[in-house]
Order: sequence, then C-alpha cells, then structure tokens
Amino acid sequence: MTDIRGPQIRRLEPADAALYREIRLEALRKNPEAFGSTIERENVQPLSWFEAAVGRADIFGAFVDGKLAGIAGFSVHQGPKQAHKGLLWAMYVRDDARGFGIGKMLVAVILDHARGRVEMVQLTVVSENEAAHRLYRAMGFVEYGCEKRALKQDGRYYDEVLMVKFLDEGSN
Repeated sequence: MTDIRGPQIRRLEPADAALYREIRLEALRKNPEAFGSTIERENVQPLSWFEAAVGRADIFGAFVDGKLAGIAGFSVHQGPKQAHKGLLWAMYVRDDARGFGIGKMLVAVILDHARGRVEMVQLTVVSENEAAHRLYRAMGFVEYGCEKRALKQDGRYYDEVLMVKFLDEGSN
C-alpha cells in the first residue's frame, strides 16, 4: 500500500462480501491461531454465505486506496441478562497496513458504535499476541482472566486473554 494517511472506515455491506471474503480468508490463513474458525471451514463457503454474514453482523472495514486493509466485528450478547455486553471480534489488519494506526481506528469505531448500545465491550486475544495486547490496553481495555487451552490448532493449544472496556464509567 502506498498511502496510509487517510483510511476510510465504514460498516461493510452485502455488496462488500467479496472483499470481506478475501481478507477474512487471508486472516485465517496467516494467523490461524488467532481465530475460532478455520480456513478449511470458511474457504468452502459460497459468496452468499459471506454476504449473509455481512448483512446480519456489524462488521467494519478500513479502506486504503479502495482496498480493504482491516476489519473488526461487533455484536451484542443475546438475552436480557447479557444484553448490556458487547463483543469485539475478528479483528485483523493486513501486514502491509500495520503500524499506521488502522487497528486503533477500527477499535475506536467499534467503541463509538457500541456506546449507547452496551455498557461494556469484551474481547479475547491469544496470549502470545503482544502487539494486540498493547493496542487493546492503549484503548482502555483491561485483562480480567485467561482461558487456558482456549483454541487448538495443529495439535497445539493457545491460551486466550479475556479483556473488557467499560463504557458507562471511567473506572473498571
């Protein structure tokens, strides 16, 4: 990518399904340990599957020179006792777009989107992903637990750190 001065961040629409499919499969291929799904599961899905996913979910994309450079999803927990909690999921920024603040912009958009909808935003991050930990801490997330052996990829276990940011007050 040549110019990362002005990324455009917006919610993805079903018309963006092909772009979303491409970046989602790249994420699963390059960082299989970081996601609950697998390249094998999603690679066989038709484009209509990705259109449906984009249509029903709050997925935001960062565009640089018309190319989708990063994605992040948001959802609200279901049920009346958990509807005050949101989830940031499927965060990914392409290698050539890293280091330019795109991840920070995507998290900021998710948090802005979440305000007024939920009181807190939760996420999980693989314990070995220190760059993501730094980003989330810088954005005000705090760790509240660790799920041991949360994911298993190619016979290896990965722990996930549980993080939260409270939106309804300045304290944790």
